[in-house]
Amino acid sequence: QLVESGGGWVQPGDSLTLTCAVSGFNFNTAMITWFRQAPGKEREAVSFISITSGHTNYVDAVKGRFTISRSNAKNAVSLEMDSLKIEDTGIYYCAADVPPYSTKYWYQTAAYDYWGQGTQVTVAS
Repeated sequence: QLVESGGGWVQPGDSLTLTCAVSGFNFNTAMITWFRQAPGKEREAVSFISITSGHTNYVDAVKGRFTISRSNAKNAVSLEMDSLKIEDTGIYYCAADVPPYSTKYWYQTAAYDYWGQGTQVTVAS
């Protein structure tokens, strides 16, 4: 089970941190990815982290502004979002894949076995 929290309404330039709490499978071997979906658009990958190695990746639109991290003690993954822009608005979902998996396809929604219900992020002035 994946449960997202931390969404809200903020102004451009503000910061927000999302958290994905994980249960029901082995967190320590999973790959966790944040996706987002803006109104009328397809769901897109934002960032992923390999819990085992700590390896991360980001899409170009968020590089330098978003930071993904893990807490093995809390079985959780966070997404710190800084310098938020209006185009960052959307529902943010966390997704998990368990071994065997390939991080090569981290940006594809079909690669994931588990999904959260999403949390809304609205960036508006």
